[in-house]
Amino acid sequence: MAVSRFFRRKLLVAEGLEIETGLKRTLSSVDLILLGVGGIIGAGIFVLTGQAAALHSGPAILISFILAGIACGLAAYCYSELASMIPVAGSAYTYAYVAFGEVIAWVIGWALILEFSLGAATVAIGWSGYLSSFLEGLGFAIPPYLKTAFSVSVDGGINLPATLVVLALTWVLSRGIKVSSILNMVIVAVKVTVILVFVAAGAGYINPENYHPFMPFGFNGVVSGAAVIFFAYIGFDIVATLAQETKNPQRDVPIGILGSLGICTVLYLAVAAVLVGVISYTELNVPAPIATALDSIQLGILSPIIKIGAIAGLTTAMLGLLLGQNRIFYAMGRDGLLPQWAAKISPRTGTPYITTWVVGIFVALISGLSPIGKVSELVSIGTLFAFSLVCGGVLILRYTQPNAPRVFKVPFFPLLPILGVLANLYLMIGLPQVTWSYFLYWAILGLAIYLFYGQRHSLLNRAKELV
Repeated sequence: MAVSRFFRRKLLVAEGLEIETGLKRTLSSVDLILLGVGGIIGAGIFVLTGQAAALHSGPAILISFILAGIACGLAAYCYSELASMIPVAGSAYTYAYVAFGEVIAWVIGWALILEFSLGAATVAIGWSGYLSSFLEGLGFAIPPYLKTAFSVSVDGGINLPATLVVLALTWVLSRGIKVSSILNMVIVAVKVTVILVFVAAGAGYINPENYHPFMPFGFNGVVSGAAVIFFAYIGFDIVATLAQETKNPQRDVPIGILGSLGICTVLYLAVAAVLVGVISYTELNVPAPIATALDSIQLGILSPIIKIGAIAGLTTAMLGLLLGQNRIFYAMGRDGLLPQWAAKISPRTGTPYITTWVVGIFVALISGLSPIGKVSELVSIGTLFAFSLVCGGVLILRYTQPNAPRVFKVPFFPLLPILGVLANLYLMIGLPQVTWSYFLYWAILGLAIYLFYGQRHSLLNRAKELV
C-alpha cells in the first residue's frame, strides 16, 4: 500500500492535483502578498541599497533595481505557473523534482538551504546592529561582548540580540502559520509606513546634481550592483513554499508571488531615487544609509523612526526566511532525502514542529557565534541558480506534461522562460569569482550528503527497488 500511495502522490504532483497532508489551509491571497512583502523588504532596502550605490552602481542603482526586478519578474511568472500546476510545499525544490528528477531537485533544495539559512542569519546580525543603535540613541548601551560575535579581529563574545530574536521568531512559527501571518501583517504595516515617510520627507530635498555622473562605474558596475542587490528581492519565493497552507493555491499563490514582487519593486525604486537624490552616492557605504541621508538634509529627527522601520523590516524578513527554510526541510524530509522527523506535522498547530526548532536553533547559533559579515553575494548566487532552473522547469514541463492543468500560464511562451534563464545566469556571471568558489564547495558538500544518505533513503529509489 505504501508504494502505491507513493506513486499515486507523485502522479498527482505531475498532474497538478492537490495532496492532503497535516498542514492546515488557512492562508488567503492577501495573506500571501503580505508574507511576500514581509519576506522581501528587509536588509535590501535598509542596507544594501546604499552599499550597492556606493561600490557598484552609483545613481544608476535605479537601473540595477530594474535589472534585478526584471530577472525576478521573469522567474516570478515561471514560479506562478508551476505553483498553479503543482500546489504543494517545497517551492523550487518540488518543481525541480517533477521537471528534472531527484538529483537536480536535491541540488536546488541544497541551494535554497543556503539562501534561507545564511540569509536569515545575516539579517539577524543586521537586526542586532539596528537595535543596538536604536537603544544607544535612548541612552541604553548593550555591552560589546553581548552584541558582537568573537573573532580574531574583534574582541566580542556572543551576539545575544541576534540569537534571541531568531529563537523568538522560531517560537512564533511553532505556534502555527496563522499566528505568524498575523504578526507579519502588523509589522509589514509599520515598515511600509516608515518607507513612505522617508520617500515623502526626502522628495523635497532632492538635488539633481547628485544624479551626475549617473553611471560612474560603467554598465558593468550596474550589472554587478544588480547581482548584489538581488538579495533584496529574495522572499517572494517564500510564497511558493506555502502552497499546501493556502485555501486556493492554484489561484492565490500566483497572486501572492506577482503581487508582492510588484509592490516591493515600486517601493525599492522610490527609495533608491530619493536616497541617491538627497546625498552623494559616495557617502552611502554605511550600515544605515537611509539614516545617513536624513542627517545630511537635517531631518535627523526622523532617524529613530527609520530605525524602527528597519527593525520591523528585518524582523519580517527573518520570519519569512525561517518559514521558507522550514518548508523546504519539510518537503525534502517528505521525499526521504532528509530524516523522516523533518516531515512530522504537529496535530495541534499544523506545523512541522521538529524542523521548525532544529532550523531555528541552528540559525540562532550561526547568528550569535559566527562573525559573519555581508554574505548577500553567496545567498544571491544560490537564489539565482534556483530561479534559473525554475524557468527551465516551465520549458520542460510544457513539453513533457502538455495536458497537465495550469490555472496560470506564463505569457509569450517560450520566450519569457528562456529570457528568465538567461537573465538569471547573466546576473550570476556578475558575481565575484570567490563567490562562485564558495558556491562550488557548498554544492560538492551537498552532493556528498545526497550520495551517502539521501540516495539510500529516498522514497523514489526505495519504491523503484520494490517494483
